[in-house]
Amino acid sequence: MSTKTPRPAPTPPRRRPRQSRAHHTAQALREAFVRLLVERGYAAITIREVVAVAGTGLGSFYEYFASKEDLGRVCIHLRTKELLLAMRTAAARHAGQPLDAMVEAVVASQVELHRDKPREWGEHYMLERLISGPDAYRKMFERFVSEWSAALQATSETQAVLAKRQTARTCQAIIYGLFSHAFIGTAGRPDLQALATQARVAIVAYLRAAATGLPADPAPAG
Repeated sequence: MSTKTPRPAPTPPRRRPRQSRAHHTAQALREAFVRLLVERGYAAITIREVVAVAGTGLGSFYEYFASKEDLGRVCIHLRTKELLLAMRTAAARHAGQPLDAMVEAVVASQVELHRDKPREWGEHYMLERLISGPDAYRKMFERFVSEWSAALQATSETQAVLAKRQTARTCQAIIYGLFSHAFIGTAGRPDLQALATQARVAIVAYLRAAATGLPADPAPAG
């Protein structure tokens, strides 16, 4: 009489980490990366150092990030989202106010975020230049342009130039240029009060010039 060989018990499915645990691990890796970025610079950082500082395993790193560069891009993206949210919040709070007040509020929102851990912001701008490709850069820049466009059109003023996307694009070019060069050029230690004044004056002056019909908006090449 033949007997059937019992089937082996099925292998239980791999358990996914709980959402809160996954969030904590990914956050720990990002924070470790940023800390090392300030201390050592991007080129000197290794993944093993990141996981050691984060207190996680090497396997955990690859559950969330494909590479050191991938981790860097995520950090850039999340920090940039903070700036966009701050712009949107400032614009909503100052809707219906004069143009000067709106510009001052938007600039102030960016200054306040940069005030916290300024050396990290300096490294942020350096890292952005190292690993952000042209397509990613253009896409993110246009998101800032959209926020500027919404802010300008939410003021109490009705000049047609405020509705032009190129106007918003120039405003972003001014503030991004001033902030990124200030933080890179001073190793993350710029005079924030002076920077805020420079950005506000430059943007308002540009907008007033554009509203009078001066050739402040050159057509984009190509």
